[in-house]
Amino acid sequence: MNLHEYQGKKILAEHGVNIQRGYVLSNKKDTIKVANQLVKETGTVWFVVKAQIHAGGRGKGGGVKLAKNLDELENIVSDILGMHLITPQTSKDGKLVNQVLITEDVYYPGDSEPEEFYISILLNRESGKNMIMYSTEGGMDIESVAENNPELIFYEDIDPLIGIIPFQARKISFNLGLSGKAFKEMTKFITLLYKSYISSDSSLFEINPVLKTSDDKIMAVDAKVTLDDNSIFRHKEYESWRDLKEENPVEIEARAVGLNYVDLDGNVGCMVNGAGLAMATMDLIKQSGGDPANFLDVGGTADAKRVETAFRLILKDENVKAILVNIFGGIVRCDRVAQGIVDAYNNMGDSINIPIIVRLQGTNAEIAKKIIDNCEFKVYSAIEFQEAADKIQELLN
Repeated sequence: MNLHEYQGKKILAEHGVNIQRGYVLSNKKDTIKVANQLVKETGTVWFVVKAQIHAGGRGKGGGVKLAKNLDELENIVSDILGMHLITPQTSKDGKLVNQVLITEDVYYPGDSEPEEFYISILLNRESGKNMIMYSTEGGMDIESVAENNPELIFYEDIDPLIGIIPFQARKISFNLGLSGKAFKEMTKFITLLYKSYISSDSSLFEINPVLKTSDDKIMAVDAKVTLDDNSIFRHKEYESWRDLKEENPVEIEARAVGLNYVDLDGNVGCMVNGAGLAMATMDLIKQSGGDPANFLDVGGTADAKRVETAFRLILKDENVKAILVNIFGGIVRCDRVAQGIVDAYNNMGDSINIPIIVRLQGTNAEIAKKIIDNCEFKVYSAIEFQEAADKIQELLN
């Protein structure tokens, strides 16, 4: 579950992390009220307006702007609210901006120049430990830094049973080239950031940039946070933070009926039971010359109603040219799945106008194959993986 910047910053602030303060609004008529409150609390003279969408690169698309007075602020808020913001991480149509975050300006003059750093926390699947990834190149696309200057990216694995220990936080501060007050502030920042990550059961915390101000304060200027959906039951308040307007409507519909669905960009829809088999099926589609259009795990209860719902979800994607159904019948009986496919075809009528390849293995697989082969619809049975791959290639060609 992705959060907006202002929501991620709220989690940080609750754990004592120093953040760039601000207020979120969805109605431009509240602009001056919010600005005056921010001035009262922070003393800021300038304001930063940030579009709140679930995508990076907002500044490149015009979604982050600086206002030097209240007139500029009103104009900028009016321009950004309601715009379709296009960034490198959105579709060509962009995302509608329903909210903006108005923050204090923290790049004020002082004894030294402000510096920007990159810090993220995520799971290192190779080591089975949490990992802090950090760089002196804050404010930039970390992918570009990794490609062009990999030596500027550092990693620190944290044992999840022990947690971050003081020397690791100091090591990170040292590698970032800090000293004096800034060194102590960064050490504290890293420790509290890790606490925020663990306490919120997040799968990603990305702060880009982390700012050293001109008077050596360390603060989070941005916050990209992804929560682990499997842990939401422990954080009831977070569920209410979910912004359905930012999510794929088909994925929302699938979640409501208990299906695991992820929308992709390909041309072959897939319906599978089990996440491992789904990943293997996606590889199969790719190797056969197609591209998976979705990840769809129907689970262990692939009855007629569930199969029909899955078909309807897949067919919402106009790019789908064929569907591969790949079911291993352990808990579920293959003949019931096959009958479910036929029943779904009957119920949906002309809605299914593309070919379906069905591979059913396991309990009553032979009976299932007869049901598929004897039906009058555009459904093709396969037994082996290679047979299914060849059929996909044939139909796509």
